[in-house]
Amino acid sequence: LSDIIFDCLMQLLEIAQVPDEHVSEFKSIEKFKIFNTNNLWVNLKAIKRLVEADALKMEIIPNPKEVDGVKVLQLETAAGAAIKFFDKAIGINVPRSRFLPVKATSDLLLVQSDLYTLQDGFVVRNQARENPENPSIELGPEYKKVSSFLGRFKSIPSIVELDSLKVAGDVWFGAGVTLKGKVSIIAKSGIKLEIPDGSVLANKEINGPEDL
Repeated sequence: LSDIIFDCLMQLLEIAQVPDEHVSEFKSIEKFKIFNTNNLWVNLKAIKRLVEADALKMEIIPNPKEVDGVKVLQLETAAGAAIKFFDKAIGINVPRSRFLPVKATSDLLLVQSDLYTLQDGFVVRNQARENPENPSIELGPEYKKVSSFLGRFKSIPSIVELDSLKVAGDVWFGAGVTLKGKVSIIAKSGIKLEIPDGSVLANKEINGPEDL
């Protein structure tokens, strides 16, 4: 933990509350240098006081989404938004090494790979990786659901030396695959592309079996 950065009333702003024309501004790290990691520590006595006073007026956030091709409107509240009701709320700035969210299967690939290990209940980064930044990983819609993601990997590839990975199309990974440098695997339409067991792909662009 590093410096405490807030000591005043705060308000959480979710992207679902931002008009389309202001999304790029919302994502600007120049304008908003601090963002919420959703790690909340709350005094239950303080919550009890607010509930009994009927002071927790949580805002409903309409969040447009698409589920199996159907457009839906998800109505939600954000737990972190309650921060504006607490007079003595603070925010704590933590280093990037403490922030490892899993919100998509690309994040899941990172934490399940050999880039991280679990030691005494803590997720620890592999010291064998020389690059201080995590690799950039972009997985296609075929990997969006966790079940589909897990079904397409016999085992999670080694990515300690990976810089970036882009995967799209009907791609399946064998066991013991190693990815290094910049790897792009974009299967041609109508082709089932299987990465063989034990493959080592380093700075490769693959579109079909002939590229392996």
